[in-house]
Amino acid sequence: MGFSLKNIKGDKVIWAVVFLLSIVSFLAVYSSTGTLAYKYQGGNTEYYMLKHGLILFLGLVLMYLAHVVKYTYYSRIFQIALYIAVPLLFITLFFGLNLNEARRVLPLPFGLTFQTSDLAKITLIVYLARMLTKKQDEITDFKSAFIPIIFPVLLVTGLIFWDNFSTAALLFATSLVLIFIGRVKFTYIASMLVLGLIAAAIAIGVLYSLPEGQQGRLGTWKTRITDFTDKSNGDSYQLEQAKIAIATGGIIGKMPGNSTQRNFLPHPYSDFIFAIIIEEYGLVGGVIIVLLYLVLLFRAVKIVTKAPGSFGSFLVIGVAFSLVFQAMINMGVAVGLLPTTGQPLPLVSMGGTSIWFTSLAIGIILSVSKDQDKKEMDELNPIAVDEE
Repeated sequence: MGFSLKNIKGDKVIWAVVFLLSIVSFLAVYSSTGTLAYKYQGGNTEYYMLKHGLILFLGLVLMYLAHVVKYTYYSRIFQIALYIAVPLLFITLFFGLNLNEARRVLPLPFGLTFQTSDLAKITLIVYLARMLTKKQDEITDFKSAFIPIIFPVLLVTGLIFWDNFSTAALLFATSLVLIFIGRVKFTYIASMLVLGLIAAAIAIGVLYSLPEGQQGRLGTWKTRITDFTDKSNGDSYQLEQAKIAIATGGIIGKMPGNSTQRNFLPHPYSDFIFAIIIEEYGLVGGVIIVLLYLVLLFRAVKIVTKAPGSFGSFLVIGVAFSLVFQAMINMGVAVGLLPTTGQPLPLVSMGGTSIWFTSLAIGIILSVSKDQDKKEMDELNPIAVDEE
């Protein structure tokens, strides 16, 4: 305990939110992977519990290491990472593992996979924070704003779009928010939005022109939109089972481990884990989860108001908005407010690279907070600073 109190810096409320979400994740994933264990692990339900527990632990270690690094170093690190992420997106697009008609991951040794869009998301956000900071004095100039700021957004989201529409849309929206906060002219932002829509329309047109067996994810997109907008035949199977889980959860839920819909709901440990949480912990548990993400956003905004520089402010708001926006989308899908997207619930859904990059993102927020706390302590103890 002495180690944690002495060495863990940054916003303690955010650390508490992370700790609570990790506990919920561990319990919910263990509860919802029973069917998966019987299907692939001969009924060994502890397999996924131990695996997910290890992933969460490594995520916390990564978060700790990330928060130790001075946040300004991330400016240069992720500038280099962008030159790695873009080629990896190209490689994934053509040579990634084909899962459910989508190429989103690259194979790694020991049966592991690497989702390159997770790297691209955080890389683009940090890159935008860097460029918006550097270009503040000439942000109204078209050449200075468009080439280094807007073009990379269109390139990265365009590469992700083909096999992961929801992630591309989420990243594009986050970039728009960050660019707007960065005081880029509204006309440039509008042109960016128009270019994005035109590019998406062209991509969809190209997919339509291909033979039916080669249209990739287009059929999935159409099915999801149709299921959401046309209720004449009732809800889709996924949404129907999710609603049953939510309805039977009541106010306080069935208690941990007593879910029944985990045996019927597809992907209860990832895309629809929020429905399982409500089934087992009730409306109370669902509200607490929502509040935890809102607290994370609130604390991030508070850090922004006191951040020591523009880069820290852009960094924190970009990363925090991306995480919380993704969480709200996941929960909105689970309760039927949005069409199915396949977005995991950050820090809660089962996953590898998703949890690790989320941990890295929160570690960066904590790094800015730690630096802010240090400056405040220096201001309160000027004599000690002079003695050093």
